[in-house]
Amino acid sequence: MTTTDVVIAGSGPVGLMMAIELRLAGVEVALVDGLPARTGESRAGGIHARTMEIFDQRGLLDHMLPLGKPLQAGHFSGIPLNFADFDTRYPFTLALLQSVIERELDRHASKLGASVQWDSPVTGLAQHDDGIDVEIGGAHPRRIRAKYLVGCDGARSAVRKLAGIDFAGTDPTMAGLLADVELADPPAAPFFATRRGPGDFSVFQFEPGWYRLIVQRHDLVLPRGTVIGFEEFRESFREVAGTDFGMHSPQWVSYFGDTARQATQYRAGRVFLAGDAAHIHYPAGGQGLNLGVQDAVNLGWKLAATLRGDAPADLLDTYESERLPLGARVLHNTRAQTALARPGAHIDALRDTVRGMIEKDEVRTELGLMITALDIRYDTKGDHPLTGRRVPDADLTTAAGDTRVCELLHTARPVLLRLNGNDTPTAEGWRDRVDVVDATSRTERWAIPGVGDIPVPAAVLIRPDGYAAWVAADADANGLTEALVTWIGARR
Repeated sequence: MTTTDVVIAGSGPVGLMMAIELRLAGVEVALVDGLPARTGESRAGGIHARTMEIFDQRGLLDHMLPLGKPLQAGHFSGIPLNFADFDTRYPFTLALLQSVIERELDRHASKLGASVQWDSPVTGLAQHDDGIDVEIGGAHPRRIRAKYLVGCDGARSAVRKLAGIDFAGTDPTMAGLLADVELADPPAAPFFATRRGPGDFSVFQFEPGWYRLIVQRHDLVLPRGTVIGFEEFRESFREVAGTDFGMHSPQWVSYFGDTARQATQYRAGRVFLAGDAAHIHYPAGGQGLNLGVQDAVNLGWKLAATLRGDAPADLLDTYESERLPLGARVLHNTRAQTALARPGAHIDALRDTVRGMIEKDEVRTELGLMITALDIRYDTKGDHPLTGRRVPDADLTTAAGDTRVCELLHTARPVLLRLNGNDTPTAEGWRDRVDVVDATSRTERWAIPGVGDIPVPAAVLIRPDGYAAWVAADADANGLTEALVTWIGARR
């Protein structure tokens, strides 16, 4: 029997991001996957502003940006949402295939010492007071003794089932079919969620030479496990779009529905769930991959702190209390988007009404910040408007030179950022676990999405995931010691 600190089941973007977070903290991991190898399927097609910021925090974004295509808008049920004026360094959607994201994350995880063990499905588990035994099947059955197991193994998660966690929700009411193909007669401009007959269709190009075609039908429900062939896709697409654009040479054909389910708990003892293992939903607005990556970054630093013996006893409980409500919010808004996409004169009238509302900046901003996850505010003690929110990627000057907030977080350690010469506490007793940085902000005010401009604070305690655990408006503010004990652990 081999031993490790954490077994991560599933090597998609969520499992890979979890591995990166843990390895940055020096935690030993076993990254296992039941597949024989990476499929290369393109799958999801975009990342939003908050996820780009998270990748930037780990020094990963510079490699991804040139590989994708910035799009200045997102959508709510096919109704455009302009992100261009959002207060972020990345006010756009980055069209980037999941297969490319996986390739880049896999490369980075491997450099950190977390290579995928293929053909290694989780087939059993047994929890103990001091660890968990994980049974691995496949060609080389074995047992791994770990401290924790994280299920990032998708909608049909074996880890979730073995842990006895319910997956509550609603069954599908429609079907979406998609194919990555070449076109003999491509359209002059992309189509997006163009409504016609029983559904809508989309045609857009991710990379030169091939297109992604999607047809969503509200007169069709496909049983789980259905296999969609290319000819079946072509006929269904033609029925709605009126043409098949001369599609040929399919690279990938698949389908999805609006099944919406969420794990009733994200933790069962030493077992945690993240990504699609914890929540599945209609892929409206491209939120799924983003939600899962953010799950991983929220949980990763907390697991690492616990394994080092630094964390207070209840730190791991904050993973569920912080992330489960956000998963529920995504299920809620995607259900709304499904309803708004149904065909018929009544829904057409409703869409016209909603479109008119979205033209108002207040509504557009509220929906856009929700889709991009820039509006998240975790329940954190303190009444400063920045407390619990992501810290903006402010431009800073330190004794070592110019930098940014995201660059301070490359090592995935907490940062006490003391600003503009304010004489705030220096976290003595925590300096082994917290990076203390004295800096000058190159602007007098910081822009906070959904809040507005605020004066640059005197100091901020930044969690490894980029959220503010404590904020001092001026040098006389108190509460830092309490925040350090709550989020970092006891004084040494």
